[in-house]
Amino acid sequence: MDNHPFHIEVNCQQKNQEGERICGDVFLTLRVPEEGRTILVLSDGMGHGVKANMLATLTATMALNFTKEHKDVERIAEIIMNTLPVCSERKISYATFTVIDIEDNGFTRILEFDNPHALVFRGDQMLEPEWNCILMTTEKNAGREILTCSFNARKEDRIFVCSDGVIQSGMGFTAYPFGWGREKLSDLIHDLIRKEPEISARRLATRIINVAVQNDSFKPQDDTSCAAVYFREPRKLLICTGPPYEMEKDAELARLVAEFEGRKILCGATTSDIIAREWGKKITDSFDFSDPDLPPVSSMEGIDLITEGILTLGKVSVLLEKYQDETRLGKGPADQIIKMILQSDEVHFVIGTRINIAHQDPNLPVELEIRRTVVKRIARLLEKKLLLKVCTTFL
Repeated sequence: MDNHPFHIEVNCQQKNQEGERICGDVFLTLRVPEEGRTILVLSDGMGHGVKANMLATLTATMALNFTKEHKDVERIAEIIMNTLPVCSERKISYATFTVIDIEDNGFTRILEFDNPHALVFRGDQMLEPEWNCILMTTEKNAGREILTCSFNARKEDRIFVCSDGVIQSGMGFTAYPFGWGREKLSDLIHDLIRKEPEISARRLATRIINVAVQNDSFKPQDDTSCAAVYFREPRKLLICTGPPYEMEKDAELARLVAEFEGRKILCGATTSDIIAREWGKKITDSFDFSDPDLPPVSSMEGIDLITEGILTLGKVSVLLEKYQDETRLGKGPADQIIKMILQSDEVHFVIGTRINIAHQDPNLPVELEIRRTVVKRIARLLEKKLLLKVCTTFL
């Protein structure tokens, strides 16, 4: 099974400017598994509302795609500047952007154009990487500055990127007449990490946004965004389904499950029977029919969850397809699997390839696809939608 040195947890929290229904800041992420890269972009469009959102979306999308293609820094900025529509009133086209390009080994590049300076933390201390300033030279954009830096991230490093709404929050109010500022933001991050060294990227980004909104007396004066990146120990999950192709490999399957460091799910009666037999353990069935479509879960010492196989995985696939941040999950077996996936960073599938005769019956519904197909669909959703690392082993 493939192991990565650390997990890259990414989260962005946003609040719209008071009175606006749409955010003028846009945050996009892209995982490039074949190159082992994660690319993040935060763009702030000029103004607010729909117009700002369109500028920021266009900018962020271009920045993401050009970075993926390894285009030169100055060329990226040049194309974006020349593509953005020009404001009829101010005669300038404008959207700021920050790009973070992270390789799986930790090598990180940051590219900034007019966004507040990114903050990098090593543990609870600020780390100041060496920044380079590139002056654009073409006639249209002469004199504009692009800032770049690169460093090798270690476990427990963090990166924070904010829009103006965070740094300038509180401007004009008694407490921060000139805005909250980067130093106060840095102090807050330092305090939060010191109190809770393993605080998640989501909680940090949420706390920062909450304080910024509070600075503006709970009426944000600008679109307010904070993206946080946290390099940490990966939380691993094993999903094991299907008996091995050859019965002689049952012992190997049992050993793989026993040696796995992380939480463990078995999907399928035959799979769990093999593990129980090889481990000399007893399976306890429950009669909690929390999902009318699926058989109830079972339990066994050393395993976190046991469910039925192909039907449950099929439902996991359907639920993942529709899943959004605001989705409320139920208590059914498929919902429980998704909850455990959402608490994980790496999902390892061990797939037995012995054909189950029951699933070849032509009278059974079409949805009963071969196990391998269902797992491949789940794996694709986990990589693209949740940015999780997925490893697959066939037995």
